[in-house]
Amino acid sequence: GAEDVRRQALNVFRMKLLGAEVVTVETGSRTLKDAINEAIRDWVTNVRTTHYLLGSVVGPHPYPMLVRDFQSVIGSEARAQLLEAEGRPPTVALACVGGGSNAMGMFHPLLDDGVRLIGAEAAGEGLEARHAATLSGGRPGVLHGARSYLLQDEHGQVVEAHSISAGLDYPGVGPEHSWLKVSERAEYVSVTDTEALEAFQLLSETEGIIPALETSHAIAHLVKLVPELGADDIVLVSLSGRGDKDMGTVAGALGVTL
Repeated sequence: GAEDVRRQALNVFRMKLLGAEVVTVETGSRTLKDAINEAIRDWVTNVRTTHYLLGSVVGPHPYPMLVRDFQSVIGSEARAQLLEAEGRPPTVALACVGGGSNAMGMFHPLLDDGVRLIGAEAAGEGLEARHAATLSGGRPGVLHGARSYLLQDEHGQVVEAHSISAGLDYPGVGPEHSWLKVSERAEYVSVTDTEALEAFQLLSETEGIIPALETSHAIAHLVKLVPELGADDIVLVSLSGRGDKDMGTVAGALGVTL
């Protein structure tokens, strides 16, 4: 969508350098939902000559399962490294959740280990205002060929999501995350734009790692989580992206002119 092209200009430029043709979507909220709408429309119109590719665990079967299995290398490698280093899996696994691909990739290999699984959603301006916290503030419905939790009005119409992070700005979530919520196997929390910005600065200053704004939502909840944990607990956090792509957005939010 045009809004995400603006916010993710660096990534779009990289795609073009690699030879991609990037078609900007100007309809609706001009974000991920609308880009998926147009991609699916084109796919079903030209199905004999077109493959549909999706990078998150949303959409019709088998896409959520395919993306989950590819992304599960995240959790599988992290689990193996922890078993080698500590002799046990983590106590807690924490990841940000928009559509939910990095979180599902982290969670899936840990489902049978009794690990506490926490997904951090984008609360935007707050759950009573504009946000993208689908599991915290949505209800079940159908979007893009899957039944899952959605942000919708009283008539069942999908409403626009909001997050400072382009990658979390989606009014739905992967159906497997909905199952993890309903079955109480995972818990989902919400983090505001302000909290994510503070976490962005905290990790940058203390560790020299500039995280993506998506990742910053998980870091923000980590700060809240640590005081309730014991000294022997192991927390595994998915640092799902780097923040160079978000410099313009962060600078604008902090009142800095680049």
